[in-house]
Amino acid sequence: MDAIPNYQLRVKSPQLCDTNVTQYSGYLDTSENKHFYFWFFEARKGKREDAPLILWLNGGPGCSSFTGLLMELGPCRVSPGGNDTEHNPFAWNDRAHVIFLDQPTNVGFSYGSDVFTSLAAGKDVNALLQLFYEGFLQYAKSELHVFGESYGGHYVPAVAKAIRESNDRVKENRRAAQLQGVDDSENLRMLPLVSIGIGNAIVDPLVQYKYYSQMACNSTYAPVLSKEQCKAMDDAYPTCAQMTRTCYRWRNALACVPAMMYCGNKIEGMYMKSGRNPYDVRRDCEGNDLCYPILNDVDTYLNLPEVQRELGVEVSKYVSCSDKVYTGFSLNGDLMKPFHQEIPPLLADGIRVLVYAGDADFICNWYGNKAWSMELEWPGKDAFNQAGDKEWAVGRGSAGEVRSYGNFTFLRVFGAGHMVPYDQPANALDMINRWLANEEF
Repeated sequence: MDAIPNYQLRVKSPQLCDTNVTQYSGYLDTSENKHFYFWFFEARKGKREDAPLILWLNGGPGCSSFTGLLMELGPCRVSPGGNDTEHNPFAWNDRAHVIFLDQPTNVGFSYGSDVFTSLAAGKDVNALLQLFYEGFLQYAKSELHVFGESYGGHYVPAVAKAIRESNDRVKENRRAAQLQGVDDSENLRMLPLVSIGIGNAIVDPLVQYKYYSQMACNSTYAPVLSKEQCKAMDDAYPTCAQMTRTCYRWRNALACVPAMMYCGNKIEGMYMKSGRNPYDVRRDCEGNDLCYPILNDVDTYLNLPEVQRELGVEVSKYVSCSDKVYTGFSLNGDLMKPFHQEIPPLLADGIRVLVYAGDADFICNWYGNKAWSMELEWPGKDAFNQAGDKEWAVGRGSAGEVRSYGNFTFLRVFGAGHMVPYDQPANALDMINRWLANEEF
């Protein structure tokens, strides 16, 4: 592909996790110094050429998407102790192909030159998807759905922005080539982006920081903090908001890092001192810094020499989250930047957008996610806000509440924390299958 020089595809077909489906793992080299590791699973059901393709991204920033694979929505889950895996009947490759991607560089098994902003990372993922569709022509007809959680609220809009802008350039180049009678077959291809999904994510910090106190003290679950502590959080919000608006205006480290530090210390920090799980207000933090013991098992499994040989990895030690990448993004103030602003152009282009949130999460809670969804400036804003909430039922049970207008949907998931497919696997599978089929909730 002339448009991406020095690219290379190095692939294995591992016999791990779910040997009943076709798998590919390996490296997509988008340049001489960027090597992205992926693990792909074909759909369990449906024709290969008809199945949609989901790209899954975990957050951090700096955390491997194999958390999603081995803990949440992959075809298997890691076994207790980390020496094997177990079949996951609720995997998202039920009716879709799924790529789990370690990005940006130096996350998980990926390596290369550093990338410390979401927009730069988004351009890299666009290049990677170009190579994937080029290298696996059997999936050329697969519609693309980009999904992520947590810091995916930055990653996913950034990836979609890069794809949209690349597709626009492809259209322009094709028109110019046709007029000149030139062959442009070696240039970039149009990526078939159909939808994005953002789960329990940080997207619009200005709005979302306002709702941390409500989740800590006045949610549908038992309070975690005292009224005095939550009042202190509310008292800090006006300054947090003022600093965040400055970040939104200038979008540089000088404006955004102070906002991140103030809002994080004065608002989030109050909860972090409690010892409770920031990803689930129903639980204490246990096991490790990320509060889930299963993640220790994921680390153990992916560091087994026989697993690494089968996967063909070139990074000897797997670490679930990179401190270096997290620090790099933090020093750029990337966390506080306004990635909700990338959503309206997608909606205008007909891209479907799903925002979903487990309602027991604190750190990217459903109150804040619903609020930014309703405050989003787009032509359908008033109709979306007037649409009201409807019950989402799975079988005979109530699984959550949904609000939708046009190609924009917000879904509250009952009884789930930060990682919806981990806490509510059956309901999460119902969610993704309905979404892929473009069916109503």
